[in-house]
Amino acid sequence: METGSMFVPSKTMGTVLCCICGVAMPPNPANMCVSCLRSRVDITEGLRRHAAIHYCPECHSYLQPPHTWIRGLEPESQELLAFCLRRLCLPLRRLRLVHAEFIWTEPHSKRLRLRAKVQAEVIHGAILEQSHVVELTIHDRLCDSCTRVQANPDQWTAAVQLRQHVSHRRTFFYLEQLILRHSAALRAVRIAEADHGLDFFFSSESHANKFVQFINGVAPVKFRNDKQLVSHDPKSNHYNYKYTFSVEISPVCREDLICLPPKLSNALGNLGPIVLCTNVTNSIALLDPISLRSAFLDAKQYWRTPFRALLSSRQLVEYIVLDVEVESAEVAIGGSKYMMAHAQVARVADFGNNDTMFTIKTHLGHLLNPGDYALGYDLYAANHNDFEIDQYKGRLVLPEVVLVKKSYQRRGKPRAWKLKGLNMEVDTTSLGRADEEKRNTEYEEFLRDLEENPELRFNISLYRNKEYQPSEMASTVDGDDVPAIPLEELLAELDLSEEDEENQGADNMNE
Repeated sequence: METGSMFVPSKTMGTVLCCICGVAMPPNPANMCVSCLRSRVDITEGLRRHAAIHYCPECHSYLQPPHTWIRGLEPESQELLAFCLRRLCLPLRRLRLVHAEFIWTEPHSKRLRLRAKVQAEVIHGAILEQSHVVELTIHDRLCDSCTRVQANPDQWTAAVQLRQHVSHRRTFFYLEQLILRHSAALRAVRIAEADHGLDFFFSSESHANKFVQFINGVAPVKFRNDKQLVSHDPKSNHYNYKYTFSVEISPVCREDLICLPPKLSNALGNLGPIVLCTNVTNSIALLDPISLRSAFLDAKQYWRTPFRALLSSRQLVEYIVLDVEVESAEVAIGGSKYMMAHAQVARVADFGNNDTMFTIKTHLGHLLNPGDYALGYDLYAANHNDFEIDQYKGRLVLPEVVLVKKSYQRRGKPRAWKLKGLNMEVDTTSLGRADEEKRNTEYEEFLRDLEENPELRFNISLYRNKEYQPSEMASTVDGDDVPAIPLEELLAELDLSEEDEENQGADNMNE
């Protein structure tokens, strides 16, 4: 070959004759072609071509001998492929696994077929690669927990009684989403709704203890446990117990108005004593709405000096803002922004009926404008009989109004997102049906809180609502300043339709 003025000789690969069949081939250490090597050496000899795996159709788990059940293995997933390869017990000391994949089978055939490509060193160091097809038979078998449930759904070993003695269920709506996000109640045999809380039943004490530790990490709780002897075998000295965990959540909730006890107020640097609860995790965040001072109480500090809310969110009153005068610059406290301001407000119920107005100090100066609506506590007309206020012996001057948050005028338009819920047993008696309307109202308030507070929905999984149909009229029903959840925060549900499965099957057959 000549390139310009330079001559480059062409390169040719030398060939040799196979010592068995005499076919020209590239040289290799065995001096045999691939066909002759495969006819004389089978590197897949001794490998299993058939195997069996056990599958629980109730909880969709696979048995890893001897007693471990593995969940979350989706069909034709990488995790299921790795599980099947472990069940084959390939001799990786003499073989090298190059590639593995599923061969399509009918979903109802109870068969899994794998194609694995392996390499091994054969005659005189020559490397031979060969495909190996394995067929695994799926046998249905209930796991231990599902067996107990099928035999007796009420059979349990440990129960967790989760309680909060307040007049609403907003805390449990939030806890439900945290439990779903972290799959904390995945091992629960049964979940039942109870008065002031929920009951979780587990087949093992360790599962219940792990669930209690999870609740202890996300909420300020105190708990105790007890056990009851069910049976005893004197010959084997074997005891069977039923365990009960009683978990009480602090009655202080987000947006509650609190009057701190004098000793606790002094311990927190003379905070308050009239404060707002701005957030509740495994600690309680407190904010003085007059001075913008804040403090945090962990569970041990709270239960050492427990207190209750002076007024709860069910006692919020709607006000209309008449005038706002900003007093200071915007500050950030605990991830939230506040601005001190003087505001003139009037109760919406009194507006137009009388001239009762209040000039107050508020921490919502960055949100409020004249003509806006806000929710707050009416201490001017409230009748409180609180032990903590009596301890100050008249030295405490209460503000007339404490604003908590801005209120938005909504029209109940459909949402583009939705939440998942726990599979729990609900009271269907006449008393339970009477409480259903109250529950729906509180759940709607919880959904509005998620829209208004990005920090509240940070640890919650929001899913796209497939039934949502956007319309131009719905977008103009509410005001422009009504908060909404951006679509970037929504998750798509992992749900394969039948059409997708048929298309995947057709593609595999064409391949």
